[in-house]
Amino acid sequence: MALSHTEAKEIQDYQSQTYPTRREISPGLEEVLYDAFPVLDHGFVRVIDYMGNDSAIVQAARVSYGKGTKKMSEDRGLIHYLLRHSHTTPFEMCEVKFHVKLPMFVARQWIRHRTANVNEYSARYSILDKEFYIPSPEHLATQSPTNKQGRGVSLSPEYSKYVMDLLKQDSELLYSHYEELLNEDSAGNILNPEKDGLARELARMNLSMNYYTQWYWKIDLHNLMHFLNLRADGHAQYEIRAYADVMLSLLEKWVPHTYEAFIQYRKEGGHFSKNGVLALKKLLRGEKITQETSGMTKREWQEFSEKLDLRL
Repeated sequence: MALSHTEAKEIQDYQSQTYPTRREISPGLEEVLYDAFPVLDHGFVRVIDYMGNDSAIVQAARVSYGKGTKKMSEDRGLIHYLLRHSHTTPFEMCEVKFHVKLPMFVARQWIRHRTANVNEYSARYSILDKEFYIPSPEHLATQSPTNKQGRGVSLSPEYSKYVMDLLKQDSELLYSHYEELLNEDSAGNILNPEKDGLARELARMNLSMNYYTQWYWKIDLHNLMHFLNLRADGHAQYEIRAYADVMLSLLEKWVPHTYEAFIQYRKEGGHFSKNGVLALKKLLRGEKITQETSGMTKREWQEFSEKLDLRL
């Protein structure tokens, strides 16, 4: 990860300031506020601001504060109850704002989560930096033969090198053409003072999807957990999962009781269909069951078996 001078200075300035407050804070998140956590080769995630903590969820659920009248164990138990029974509104009372630097193709996948407020770096107004994502060799793989949106086996070392060289060459070439279209070089010098460059809003279309963009992304806690449940999952694309894993660690710092309940009931919990519950009951009774007698499709049966680590 490479922070620009401006970004590093901004972080330093923010972290040098302190403010008195009457609101409840999250000690864990305060310790890392504004810190840039590296992701991929040039990306990062950092928390810019937040509202609420575990106590805010409890407060919203009880619709009264009564600080000091409840034990910590009771607050923890209530949060677990709320998440276990899908009472989502109290979790919507907490919000967090991230600054994220990510490849454009990851951003286009990420933006499908429409429950957040987003403000993205404008390439109509500013010139994009010469930063592009190149996967590590271990993350280069063939197309999966069974999953249309997944990866298969890893590429051979020889072909991996060829692919990486090709990606680098193309990315370098595209940026040089981007500069040419803008009529500027990387130092900002005019290449041809007798001719204006192409408008930035048009020149940007020549860049590939592995170039980095940035945005501020604000979301409530309920929808953040939904995002993390999908994107911090082993089936998610590696690149977006790398960001989700960092955000998952920040969730633990922010709301530790909620994080504990999230891992227990969502992230590492399980959901079963009606046929899945019936099949599970039969297995517990020692009855023999097959995919054909379960009422499940082959895909459902496979997922059911994997979820319970069964060898059926």
